[in-house]
Amino acid sequence: MYCDFYSVADKDEAMPIFFDSLIKEIKMCQIETENWTIDTIFIGGGTPSLMSPVQLESLIKELDINFDLSNVKEFTIEVNPGEAPKERLKSFKSLGVNRVSMGVQSLNKDLLKFLTRIHGKDEVFKTFEALRKVGFDNINCDLIFNIPSQTLKIWRHDLKQVLQLGPEHLSCYSLTVEKGTQLYNYVNSGTIQMPSNDNSSKLYSYTQSIMNDYGYEQYEISNWSKPKLECRHNLHYWEIEPCLAFGPSAHGFDGESRFSNISNLDQYIKKIELGEHPQVHKEKLSNKNYTNELIGFGLRISNGINLDKISEELKHSFEVLLEKNKNKWDKFIIREGNHLRLTEQGYAFADAVAIDLLL
Repeated sequence: MYCDFYSVADKDEAMPIFFDSLIKEIKMCQIETENWTIDTIFIGGGTPSLMSPVQLESLIKELDINFDLSNVKEFTIEVNPGEAPKERLKSFKSLGVNRVSMGVQSLNKDLLKFLTRIHGKDEVFKTFEALRKVGFDNINCDLIFNIPSQTLKIWRHDLKQVLQLGPEHLSCYSLTVEKGTQLYNYVNSGTIQMPSNDNSSKLYSYTQSIMNDYGYEQYEISNWSKPKLECRHNLHYWEIEPCLAFGPSAHGFDGESRFSNISNLDQYIKKIELGEHPQVHKEKLSNKNYTNELIGFGLRISNGINLDKISEELKHSFEVLLEKNKNKWDKFIIREGNHLRLTEQGYAFADAVAIDLLL
């Protein structure tokens, strides 16, 4: 309905073939990582919790053979409510998984139906309880706001119930209309009307307020955590650090170039069988593009933009733009030493600020 990430429905019979292809792709990797410190693993996209413990163990072994995993501090796997039996969760933990991200999205049955999610709030509570009983002490819950017909009252009710579970981390994303999704078609045809910007702002402002009340720290526009429990893996993305990526539609960065794999599962498997790399796009970042990514992503996180990473060649141009827009955004921007960041109130205007500061 709303997500433009690649997915395949009812393809259980393809799982063994896909998994074999994934292992082969890892073996094919030519990226030089000797000077890297790999400290996070994130298995996401779709429902990775449907993977068997035997498959996960094989995956970890293959990664360890090809890359140095001795420094891994954070190992996350995504789980959908009701789709991960307790015994499987126990096996995942014994294999080194120490963080779980659960796709809650909502606890309201009507909104879950709108989002085409098949779980209910009971599955959320049961899965969370199972994770705790197995021993997971670092759990993230994904939630969505700005859904059509979602009032502040509904959002407040959902958010409070999830907060009372006590997860270590929450990601609260505003529903956006992405081209190529059913939602885009419905909105474009006038069948569905998205909430007003005013309504969205009220929900976001409430989210920031209640997170503070419950002891969570906002470290990114859509992410909150208990102290020192930020998602390391996502921080690597936002700080423009190298990241290996495997599987259909996977996106990675080798330190110089961004790359992405073919999205279609059948074509992905076919390429691997032919001994071809599934990569379909690779772009070396120019100095300007790299700097713009530093600015765009930096404005999203509490650490802000690391000005030392902006080359001398472009630093003057950035300072000129900063001065030009000083009166417009000054009350939302804080400069501390070599970092420039947005205030908590400024997060709501991050996209607009970025447009004015991009080179």
